[in-house]
Amino acid sequence: MKFPRCMSLALVCCVFLSWLTPRRAIRAAEAPVTWSRQIAHIVYQNCATCHHPGGSGPFSLLTFRDAYRRGPQMVQATQSRYMPPWLPAPGYGDFAGARRLSDEQVALIRKWVESGMPEGDASNAPPPPHYDPTWQLGKPDLILTVERPYILATSGSDVFRNFVLPYPLAQTHYIRAMQILPTVPQVVHHANVLIDRTASFRRRHPTDWEDGVEGMELELDAGNTFDPDSHFLFWKPDTPVLEEPEGMPWRLDGGNDLILNMHLKPSGKPETISAQIGLYFTPERASKLPMLLQLEDDRDLDIPPGNRHFVVQDELKLPVDVHVFGIYPHAHYLGKELEGWAILPNGKKEWLIRIPNWDIDRQSVYRYRDPVFLPRGTVLHMHYVYDNSEDNIHNPNSPPVRVRAGNRSVDEMAHLWIQVLPVNAPKRGPDPRLLLEQAWMEHRVDKNPRDFISLYNLAAALAGLGRYTEAAADYRKVLVSHPDDARTLNSLGAALENAGDLQQAEESFTRAIAAGHDTCDAQFNLAGLELKRSKFREAEEQFRGMLRQCPGDAETRGGLGLALDGEGDSTSAKTEFERALELDPGNFTALYHLGEMAIESGPPQRAIDLLEKAAAQRPDDVDSRERLALAFAQSGRSSDALKQLREAVQLKSGDANLHALLSQVLAGTGQLQQAIDEQNQALRLQPNDADGWNNLGVLEARAGKTVAARQSFQHALQLAPDHAQARANLARLPSR
Repeated sequence: MKFPRCMSLALVCCVFLSWLTPRRAIRAAEAPVTWSRQIAHIVYQNCATCHHPGGSGPFSLLTFRDAYRRGPQMVQATQSRYMPPWLPAPGYGDFAGARRLSDEQVALIRKWVESGMPEGDASNAPPPPHYDPTWQLGKPDLILTVERPYILATSGSDVFRNFVLPYPLAQTHYIRAMQILPTVPQVVHHANVLIDRTASFRRRHPTDWEDGVEGMELELDAGNTFDPDSHFLFWKPDTPVLEEPEGMPWRLDGGNDLILNMHLKPSGKPETISAQIGLYFTPERASKLPMLLQLEDDRDLDIPPGNRHFVVQDELKLPVDVHVFGIYPHAHYLGKELEGWAILPNGKKEWLIRIPNWDIDRQSVYRYRDPVFLPRGTVLHMHYVYDNSEDNIHNPNSPPVRVRAGNRSVDEMAHLWIQVLPVNAPKRGPDPRLLLEQAWMEHRVDKNPRDFISLYNLAAALAGLGRYTEAAADYRKVLVSHPDDARTLNSLGAALENAGDLQQAEESFTRAIAAGHDTCDAQFNLAGLELKRSKFREAEEQFRGMLRQCPGDAETRGGLGLALDGEGDSTSAKTEFERALELDPGNFTALYHLGEMAIESGPPQRAIDLLEKAAAQRPDDVDSRERLALAFAQSGRSSDALKQLREAVQLKSGDANLHALLSQVLAGTGQLQQAIDEQNQALRLQPNDADGWNNLGVLEARAGKTVAARQSFQHALQLAPDHAQARANLARLPSR
């Protein structure tokens, strides 16, 4: 049988390749595995971050001799997957900086050791990485130090210690990077940094906070504003510098505390533990505002001794589109299998993480290589399995005992933290983080109606969304069991004030002041209520009383300035606004009102500088854009004035005064028809404005539209028969 020529050629090629490929494979297999050609690359990329002089690893692997001495240990640690420390299973989330060695790399290490660990040609080895024991990004802008070192015992169980480091500056700063320098990094397994906005932890531990307080996880008071601390400030010795993504710095204000929560492991000898935190500033505020969500099921954690498969789970439906940046699963010693996934609206399952063999000593924050998009309607799921049997090598109790939820290391937790950034939100819509907070807190309250912290947070979210009556109702539910809680009374007062019930608001603020020790927030709100009622002297007294307790509060200085300005003392008011800017260069109240004063007294450029900063602080504030437009117009910068007014009109299209002002500026630039159109829009919104009809007539007369101008002046006189300008303008028109 004859084959076609093309098939015959293919057959010859196949025969040739089948002879050639095995020969090449044999030669590759016979090539020796050496330190210089293969192993150094693997070690430097995956091991040396901990295993270097001064690092957290128990020995160094930076040189051939170092590795030669530890070869058998390297085989054992990598074959068992104990090293490098990486818990997530492959294929269940694409994480940045993944340290899981490939099967080929594990096999190469074993083959190298079995072949006698040859060095090979040293000139082929990559240069070893350099590790600076000091500040990786140069000298920090601010260094905080643990003032009283802690003595870690020679042996015993792991220690979780919380050190309070007060932020010593009065000014607000934005943090782009952070580094922690422990005195003994070898005993620090990991550390979390938490921001205590109100120094609540220090107040809760007045006698021992300076010495450090024991505990694994803490509850902190975030204050009376919706201010989610939205960053994983999680540190491990192999990631010495935490640099925030572009546009996502975090903030520190005067009066804040940083709490350094350290996981310490005894080394066999006493260790003196201290640390420094280096902070690197940026002048830029955050332009992207992520949020941390938590799935948890601590309430159901009641694990009987001997139970090998105790399951807890939770879920949360997303009300907005988000990008997921990172994830942090957390359990204690009984955790066995930790899973997190998302069910998309179309029913598809998107894995977020899966850890088949949990180990608290190897926990970490995992950041995705690329953000994971989850659309609105996605349901987040958490599924944790616990093993409280003797077979669990991590079980701290022998024999096993009943274990419940708690903050001690011998208790348990079931937490899954997820960092999300809302996306695709309507530009003029509500803050999507408030919608996330509402959904999250409603879910928690549904699970446990007596969770008063979540109920308070739900009320705060509703208030932030402008749903003040609903917020007030939830605050009152909290007060049923906590009738003298000053913070809840203060927040209730704010909700009532915004709902228009000023009398009840005043009573709530007064109760808060009487109930609390730190009454600055309630006094501030009561003073603001007095300003709203034009009771400027009473407001001044409240603000001055606050300054005796909180002298470094920029908002209080700004409020005092408003009260003094209302009393007619503009000189003293200006002084207080300037003091507010010294404390916080971004204080909106001071920027806005100093800008207004500069419009009146000059120079115009000063007004522009101040009001541009005010508008940058609150891009959606119409008044600051209107005033900035006036400052631009005063300086002859008509195009800039028009830009600000058009943006203001977009923000508040139903404001007749904005359309009228835009009409005047357009007329000043000779754009008469556009000016007429804007004035007509103002009159559609406010048809009984006699001055507006007179202004329209003037514009129409300038444009040569005499008949229309006559009708506009006559309409102004119908609304206000004694309108002198309209009567004079009508008389000036040419006769018909």
